[in-house]
Amino acid sequence: MSSLSVYHLSTPDTPNKVLTHLEDIASTLAEHGVRFERWQASAPIQAGVSDQALIGAYQRSIEALKVEKGYAGVEVTRESDAGLLAEHTCEEDQLCFFAAGRGLFSLHIADYIYAVLCEKGDLIGVPAGTRLWVDMGEEPRFVAIRLFNKPQGQVAHFTGNKIAEAFPRLDD
Repeated sequence: MSSLSVYHLSTPDTPNKVLTHLEDIASTLAEHGVRFERWQASAPIQAGVSDQALIGAYQRSIEALKVEKGYAGVEVTRESDAGLLAEHTCEEDQLCFFAAGRGLFSLHIADYIYAVLCEKGDLIGVPAGTRLWVDMGEEPRFVAIRLFNKPQGQVAHFTGNKIAEAFPRLDD
């Protein structure tokens, strides 16, 4: 089940609130310019489907985002980058849709950490420049569709802050 846990920087072991309803998660994140929504496939998806077939199953939603935000690139990823466990920023929006599996996006906004557990069907859009770290678990099993304008805009710029080490991980 998707969830949002909000922590104050001073209490990394205890969230101030935990939300599990889509509307509550979306509205809380929207206050900070973060997009959160749930997508449905236009057709059933079989295990082992090709990247093109997967993109095709969500084509209507993908095209709507391309028109709305001007995204030019779309890719399917099945591998996580362990380096993203450290706090970083990107020059471009981070837009990730989970077609399968799950991942934890932890957003460092002001004095709070917004830990967003994304599950199959969830789309998260994090504005460029937001400090965050991403955890796909100790044994990652996910399939995600990412949208972007320039691949180099997706490159992580690490802050050097060790804050991610203080907060719960996906498998904790």
